Amino acid sequence: MGMMMNRIEERLQRVKEKKEKAFITYMTAGLPDMQGCAELVKAQAQAGIDVVELGIPFSDPVADGPVIQAASYQSIQRGTNLPKVFEMVEHIRADGCQVPLVFMMYFNTVLHYGLEEFVEKCAGVGVDGLIIPDLPFEEQKQLQEVIDRAENAPILIQLVTPVSGDRIPMLLEKARGFVYCVSSMGVTGQAADFHKNVLEYLQRVKSVSKIPVMMGFGIRTAADVLPMKDMIDGCIVGSHFITLMEENHYSPEAAREYVSTFKKEMNG
Repeated sequence: MGMMMNRIEERLQRVKEKKEKAFITYMTAGLPDMQGCAELVKAQAQAGIDVVELGIPFSDPVADGPVIQAASYQSIQRGTNLPKVFEMVEHIRADGCQVPLVFMMYFNTVLHYGLEEFVEKCAGVGVDGLIIPDLPFEEQKQLQEVIDRAENAPILIQLVTPVSGDRIPMLLEKARGFVYCVSSMGVTGQAADFHKNVLEYLQRVKSVSKIPVMMGFGIRTAADVLPMKDMIDGCIVGSHFITLMEENHYSPEAAREYVSTFKKEMNG
């Protein structure tokens, strides 16, 4: 039932066949407003983005850095909520935009909506994946069972950090879509040392993963990816993309330009 190739998997398969690296952006849903947010998604889709992650704003975003926390707060001030984001996704799909979409959100928001209802709604409007940073692997069973029962359900994307260590094989055994590698390393200490640790960490994930490995920390430009290029299948830009959009007044043109340049340079 749940094992149909999902949009994320199809897209990443195509990227792999072209021997390229995937590019994923993260943005807070509802900024600059609902309409503007939809335009940004469509602009990136035209520019060749592989997956767009939409952060569902939450009042207490513990797992997020300062840039994303601030954006989340702004979005809530503007009245963004889950039903409105679902409606926006419906409009994006109705416009014929088939870009893979992932919701990054806190589990509380899912529970509040209702597990079954939430998964059904995602399937109905065309949300392809879920990233829930505060739902540890051990607690995913209930949600996963609901997903397994639903037709066209979104896939649950696994997050790994350097402290996942020996847990990585278990986390990734049945993982689908892509692996989201985050950092818990900060940027303390010597740059070179930090660098070596990052490479070792990514190498470890890559060695056990059957699915594409995405690096999701500290990346601004394609040049930042070059040292890790052999160890990852793509990268995710979040904080920098949000800042860039703020600086450019959420211009779809700026989003399009950034995405197409990044993809060109990364795969050049």
